[in-house]
Amino acid sequence: MTDHYEMRHIVSLEETNLVGNVYYAHYLRWQGRCREMFLRDHAPSVLDDLRGDLKLFTLRVDCDFLAETTAFDVLSVRMRLEELTQTQIGFSFDYVRVNGAVETPVARGNQRVVCMRGHGDAVVPVRVPEVLRSALAPFAPARAVV
Repeated sequence: MTDHYEMRHIVSLEETNLVGNVYYAHYLRWQGRCREMFLRDHAPSVLDDLRGDLKLFTLRVDCDFLAETTAFDVLSVRMRLEELTQTQIGFSFDYVRVNGAVETPVARGNQRVVCMRGHGDAVVPVRVPEVLRSALAPFAPARAVV
């Protein structure tokens, strides 16, 4: 058992800029994709709920860059639960370039989401669904759950 959820990604040419390194906005996109793949793999019923009136609004996102990445780098995007309150979830992300047995940290980021229900302007914060709480539990430090 590991303390993080991992999504592997191979950088494509379309994700690089004219200089040849990865355009910064892709790191934020990979955070969202990692979160979505976690739901697919560990809480698929939440995906069904998202097709209804459940919303996961991203309140905050950030990323610190440690090293450049380029086309065809193999990245491991590792998501951990940092905080779980009644209505919000805080995630951390480590981006690691994997080259055989050598792993090089290239970035790290954070994301905070809130669970809401409703339609249009009539949305209200709600408790994080129990199935999602249970799915996140193995990826949390002891202090993360409220």
